[in-house]
Amino acid sequence: MKKIALHWQILIGMALGVLIGLLMTQFEQGKDIVQDWIKPFGTIFINSLKLIAVPLILASLIKGVSDLKDISKLSKMGTRTIGLYLITTVVAVTIGLLLVNIIQPGNSISEDTRQELVNNYSGDAAKYSEEAFKQKESGPLQALVDIVPDNIFGAASENKNMLQIIFFAIFFGIGLILIPEKKSKPVKKFFDGFNEVILKMIDLIMLAAPYGVFALLAALVVESPSIDLFKALIWYAFTVILGLILMIGFYNLLVWLITKKDPSTFFKGISPAQLLAFSTSSSAATLPVTMERVTEHLGVDEEVSSFVLPIGATINMDGTSLYQAVAAVFIAQAFGMDLSLGVQLGIIVTATLASIGSAAVPGAGMVMLVIVLGQAGIPEAGLALIFAIDRPLDMCRTTVNVTGDASVSMLVAKWLGKLHEPNIKEWDDEYHKRK
Repeated sequence: MKKIALHWQILIGMALGVLIGLLMTQFEQGKDIVQDWIKPFGTIFINSLKLIAVPLILASLIKGVSDLKDISKLSKMGTRTIGLYLITTVVAVTIGLLLVNIIQPGNSISEDTRQELVNNYSGDAAKYSEEAFKQKESGPLQALVDIVPDNIFGAASENKNMLQIIFFAIFFGIGLILIPEKKSKPVKKFFDGFNEVILKMIDLIMLAAPYGVFALLAALVVESPSIDLFKALIWYAFTVILGLILMIGFYNLLVWLITKKDPSTFFKGISPAQLLAFSTSSSAATLPVTMERVTEHLGVDEEVSSFVLPIGATINMDGTSLYQAVAAVFIAQAFGMDLSLGVQLGIIVTATLASIGSAAVPGAGMVMLVIVLGQAGIPEAGLALIFAIDRPLDMCRTTVNVTGDASVSMLVAKWLGKLHEPNIKEWDDEYHKRK
């Protein structure tokens, strides 16, 4: 018997969670039963995601930086590649913040439902308010000081210190590049293996996702049974997808302006990789196809594609960053929190840096969202609001991630004089021969 795909399992878990939640609301003790016997499994699932946040950042980011191998490559190709990736990520987060502030999907939740949510997590709200007050009392450069930890083990003890973990991981990765290869090789192998273990742990955690979603949605329904919450989720999904469409348009505009390639050529060349990204939700799984399409069908020199695309699969997660910005503000709106301009600028910085550490596998973006929420002072339990529809959105944002990698490779190749006119007919003929 063929096994049901994970995303279908998650959708089934979501539907069953809603049905069980609605059913339990019809009984006097139904809410207590869900909260006592079902909701704890959702809490365990969220905790498991938070559990691997720190090791995921360390493993993925140290591996990504150390893969550069030679620090001199950062001079020309490396500087332009990383610079473009950072710029497109900032644009993605900014688009996400603009859309979620204009559409305001979380504000469609009624005052009663919002108040109930706030009451459920009032303890967290008080704690974050106290921390926000402390930050206001600190100096203007305190945020910069806080990025550099005085004790890496102390920083790793709390997820809210992720910017410090990211700083250490980048610093450590650069150190690996600068020492002799003979000495760095064992350390590099350790982190390569460590990264594989973390990715496998994510796979194992995602196997429990249908059950976690079931528990979270059942608890969500009995705690906030108002229909306006589900309307808000539709608006939230619309906001994310609209932002992703705008990002693809932005890539297309960049490619057209700089390389003079028309949109149809770009999309025809990269579309197979986009479809694979959509079906697998994994930039890493799509990487071989992306490299083949970019090199043979978009004319990017192999020297450029072999450098730009693997780095992009590690640090360029524009779709994920956009989704994190929208999700963070949506959850804040749902809880009735008014995020200041400073906090939202902090979301831009945190989402940009966190995307560097996002593993190119399904589900990693949710772990990174925990980082963004914690840094912005938004209750992490709000993940329960959005996880039910995360899988379909993950498929969409992975498509954007891969499209961004391809577009940046074309821009870098153009600037370095390594973008050629591909002989599409010759390669198509060879493809049909192989078939």
